Amino acid sequence: MDFSNTLRIAFRALARNKLRSALTMLGIIIGIGAVIATVSIGQGAEYLIQQGIESLGTNAVFIAAGSNRAGARTGFWGVRTLTVDDMEAILREVPLIRSAAPVVFTRAQVVYQNQNWRPRIEGTTPEYFQIRRWGVQAGGIFSEDEVRSAANVCVLGVTVARLLFGNQDPIGQTIRIGEIPFRVVGVLEAKGQSAMGEDQDDRLIAPYTTVQRKIAGITWIHYINASAISKEAAQAAVPQIEALLRERHRIRSPEDDDFFVSTQSDVAEMATQTERVMNLLLGSIASVSLIVGGIGIMNIMLVSVTERTREIGVRMAVGATEADVRRQFLVEAVTMSMAGGIIGIGSGLVGSWAIAKLLGWPTLISATAILIATVVAASIGILFGLYPAWKAAQLDPIEALRYE
Repeated sequence: MDFSNTLRIAFRALARNKLRSALTMLGIIIGIGAVIATVSIGQGAEYLIQQGIESLGTNAVFIAAGSNRAGARTGFWGVRTLTVDDMEAILREVPLIRSAAPVVFTRAQVVYQNQNWRPRIEGTTPEYFQIRRWGVQAGGIFSEDEVRSAANVCVLGVTVARLLFGNQDPIGQTIRIGEIPFRVVGVLEAKGQSAMGEDQDDRLIAPYTTVQRKIAGITWIHYINASAISKEAAQAAVPQIEALLRERHRIRSPEDDDFFVSTQSDVAEMATQTERVMNLLLGSIASVSLIVGGIGIMNIMLVSVTERTREIGVRMAVGATEADVRRQFLVEAVTMSMAGGIIGIGSGLVGSWAIAKLLGWPTLISATAILIATVVAASIGILFGLYPAWKAAQLDPIEALRYE
């Protein structure tokens, strides 16, 4: 019996019980569709994470007050020892660092006429925008002279500009932070969400001297945004910065650092590990449907063997070999599984599209995921069809012919 005849008989046998075949394929359809949708959501999440990490800046090195070491008693921003002098020492004594900007942050009520909002207030220098690769869509940024003079000027994120001004042009307008008037000199380009889910556009940026003296009332800084000369240099600069700051802050071994230093690679590694764990968890849940679908195929094929016992006996009596019978039932199982797999791939693609449209979550369809889903569907058909096919091939022709 050639393969074309085997395939034709398989389709005829499955079409004989259309509803039963469809219900049997349902587990495969749901499983494959869920896996495709899960992978596409995971790929979309990875894309968002990479975009968020890139938004941190070029070859970024992050130096913050506090400590992220196990057992530390302070935590982020828990100490007041990081200063602008530390930043200048890093620029002077660590040649791997190309540029740096201090950052002070707080939150305060911002008012314009009858509108108000409470965004993140950041104080920094013009280098911050270069390091973060953050351009303006209207107006400009404040100057070094305005930083030195602690001028009351600011740049708005698009979220803040929209909430305060609506469709009005904010450039040149005066807003109040608390009771202090500030002149808006620019509106930043949209950045979107960070890798941690924060709206990066919900912020107001002013000279750090202004924020220190007039809003936060502090003399220290929360963190330093630095940029290394290359990605490799960013990692190499970390121990040099740590050694320099330990010396400047008079920290002796084995005392804990009162600062921490990280790079883009550290953030990327942490985010990637989290994303992989979530993908593995979601994929494992979706895979349960595939196992259930495979068990369903085995169950129906065993029922089919029992129903077609006499047919098997007739075929073997007219010359069909055990290999022919085994191949026939195996092809039927694989055909059912592959049909479910193809429909499942289609439903997964539609589901991914629907998620992207309805929830606004980016989904990326992977050709590799589709190929893997196809292979998995075929493998399930073979794996769960082997025992029914073997059982059919082991029937005694004489006993099979007597079967009613």
